[in-house]
Amino acid sequence: MSARKSTFERRKARVRRSLRRVANGRARLSVNRSSQHIYAQIICDKTGKTLASASSMDKDLRGKLKNGSTVAAAEEIGSLIAERGKKAGVEEVIFDRGGYIYHGRVKALADAARENGLKF
Repeated sequence: MSARKSTFERRKARVRRSLRRVANGRARLSVNRSSQHIYAQIICDKTGKTLASASSMDKDLRGKLKNGSTVAAAEEIGSLIAERGKKAGVEEVIFDRGGYIYHGRVKALADAARENGLKF
């Protein structure tokens, strides 16, 4: 493996670096997407612990979703992570899109999380 980081890794590091400056102690809503699934976690960076998580692979969503790689699946994950985050006592988060561009599934997840009560 080369020592040089890929474009995606550099963009991901740049996003995280800027988030760290403006976080002010808020938890981070991190999004990861693959070609088949989408994942979301609410992470407390002070303690390094995951407070809530949701993915298209969750057992309660498998029957509901036909495919984990659609915008509809991302909307379901967004509403589920907002619900689980509120249950864990998290009201405000900072959105970490990782190295992904803010459109499509990432945007759908963020919009659904906002609609269901998470503030960012």
